[in-house]
Amino acid sequence: MTDIQNLQDIIEKAWDNRALVQETETQTAIQSLIENMDKGKIRVAVPTDSGWKVNEWVKKGVILYFPIQTMVTEKMGPYEIHDKIPLKNNYAEQGVRAVMGSVARYGAYISKGVILMPSFVNIGAYVDSGTMVDAWATVGSCAQIGKNVHLSGGVGIGGVLEPVQAAPVIIEDDCFIGSRCIVVEGAHIGKEAVLGAGVTITQSTKIIDVTGPEPITYKGHVPERSVVIPGSYEKDFPAGKYSVPCAIIIGKRKPSTDLKTSLNDALREHNVAV
Repeated sequence: MTDIQNLQDIIEKAWDNRALVQETETQTAIQSLIENMDKGKIRVAVPTDSGWKVNEWVKKGVILYFPIQTMVTEKMGPYEIHDKIPLKNNYAEQGVRAVMGSVARYGAYISKGVILMPSFVNIGAYVDSGTMVDAWATVGSCAQIGKNVHLSGGVGIGGVLEPVQAAPVIIEDDCFIGSRCIVVEGAHIGKEAVLGAGVTITQSTKIIDVTGPEPITYKGHVPERSVVIPGSYEKDFPAGKYSVPCAIIIGKRKPSTDLKTSLNDALREHNVAV
């Protein structure tokens, strides 16, 4: 039995029988899980050949972590926090640039080369190498952020712990998420996609590809390399016809060996605000 399998077995039993949470073995397993998540060795969701696999037992462990923690007050100069979850530290050793005002909770993985502007990353999140988390962006619990992603100012990436079977938000490698975008409810943004400023993606948001002779509608998923802007469509209600927000795919980000150049070209070509 592997160590990870052993952790899973203990946490699954404690989830079904909460009395076990008081036992030392269970608390040690939960603490070990969070430590492994903090180091990026265990993730809430992992990519596989057949798509992303959600590890429900990991989310259960995160939920069980809260009741075994005690409230602690910490002071940093004029700042004070009073919380159950400590903050991450040792950024220099991890190769992470963390600007004043950036906050990441213990149990979130922040990879080498990540830049954290004044922002917030919650427990269970995974932020891969080379990603920029820009000013006032938030990365919710268990959200999965790929390599070389740019989360622009004020972006809101939703978190999810319960229900445990719910998929987290997934932003794949090399995406550009424009200012004030909102991506929540387990939405999945494919590789190299570009979301223009103010796009909102939920599980119920219509994502309409208008690049062909007939519109193609997606929900909860933005295909790879899509360039997306905010839009609206008319919908009939008992009180009349009203405009409802949607997201519109207006083109494709062109493949290039230089992804930064490709991004700039896509933005210029489609006149997308970021």
